[in-house]
Amino acid sequence: MVSTRYSVRKYSLKKVEDEKLEKVLEAARKAPSAVNFQPIKIYVIKSDQMLTNIRECYHRDWLNTAPVIMVVVGLHDDAWKRSLDSKDHTDIDVAIAVDHITLQAADLGLGTCWVCNFDVDKCREVLKLKLNEEPIVIIPLGYPESDEIPVRKRKALDELVVWL
Repeated sequence: MVSTRYSVRKYSLKKVEDEKLEKVLEAARKAPSAVNFQPIKIYVIKSDQMLTNIRECYHRDWLNTAPVIMVVVGLHDDAWKRSLDSKDHTDIDVAIAVDHITLQAADLGLGTCWVCNFDVDKCREVLKLKLNEEPIVIIPLGYPESDEIPVRKRKALDELVVWL
């Protein structure tokens, strides 16, 4: 499934079955987190009005094709902080959960895309979030319009790995 996952930016009209959506969410629930604190909340947006509202946070037309949009929110007050330097692991825990979401979705034939460049304040307003709740990632979810998996450019292993 790692080799079939890519950032989908055009979705078909086909609805996502609830059983598949639940499997995707279950994968996020099972994701590891620092000290198992799980400082995340996932907003699943399916209603027409809320989809319209959340789409106002990101002004790219392709998002309008996604039948489901998830927003993964970090709960900083619930996160583990490393004792030596007080590093907050919320972003790391959210990233692991999102990775589980994207990989499970790909395994089920669904497409996703990490969206991090969005209007955080508008998103906070739409979801009525508290100050300690940070919207970190928007994830559109649906069936890709095309079955073709694009070629992705990746660095060679020797550019990433240091053997000691």
